[in-house]
Amino acid sequence: MDAFRTPLVECFERGDVPRDVRLVAACGGLPLRVPEQLSLLMLLAADADAEVAAAAETTISRLPAGPLADYLASPEVPERVRQFFAAHPGRGSGELRLDGPAGDEGDAAAEAPPAPAADGAAPDQRGTVYRLSALTVAGRIKAAIQGSREERTILVRDPNRLVAAAVLSSPKLTESDVESFARMTSVSEDVLRAIGTHRAWTRSYTIVSSLTRNAKTPIPVSMALLTRLTERDVKLLSTDRNVPEPVRLTARKMYARNVSRRQ
Repeated sequence: MDAFRTPLVECFERGDVPRDVRLVAACGGLPLRVPEQLSLLMLLAADADAEVAAAAETTISRLPAGPLADYLASPEVPERVRQFFAAHPGRGSGELRLDGPAGDEGDAAAEAPPAPAADGAAPDQRGTVYRLSALTVAGRIKAAIQGSREERTILVRDPNRLVAAAVLSSPKLTESDVESFARMTSVSEDVLRAIGTHRAWTRSYTIVSSLTRNAKTPIPVSMALLTRLTERDVKLLSTDRNVPEPVRLTARKMYARNVSRRQ
């Protein structure tokens, strides 16, 4: 997955994003990295909603011409992106910074009082959960991108797939965050699929082994990762009743085949 196509960008590509969030993004109001911002502006400039498309075009026109040209000259920039902005050049000045202000809804919700602790939950975490639940979708997306590790851990389990995708697109995301997410059975299959198909993240053996042991990981993702496991972990997986049966049976066959080759 390249820097211009992240889980959040893919949500926009699929058309899963409500109008109010598209409008915030079109105005440059989501604090994303430059590659994602440029991808979203490209998509939103062609939005079926005229106001969203016009907002994206306005944001594009205000991009600083010099820094934008320098950025687009990088060999890492896809040709489709370079061609689009060659036809839609920025005419602004200043730095190439596209993230906008947090917005009133995020600031107001952040002042919400914390809920009392219940059932042994830590008071601080309960307060964070309460505060985040008071945010709009756009506000939770901003928190997912800019927030603390605790906030990312909460929001990656958000029922709104757009919010969870924003966590995976956060510039603050670390490999240890992803390792933690790969072990969770409380996240959606979409999150685990995104992790399991991300080339950089699956370079980590810990992430690969965690995904294959996670019963929530989509079966095709687990099956694709089985060949990456050590023989010891394949053996353990072959008797693990917590993983889906197709994964367990395939691991059993792989282990038996490895044993027969040594005989």
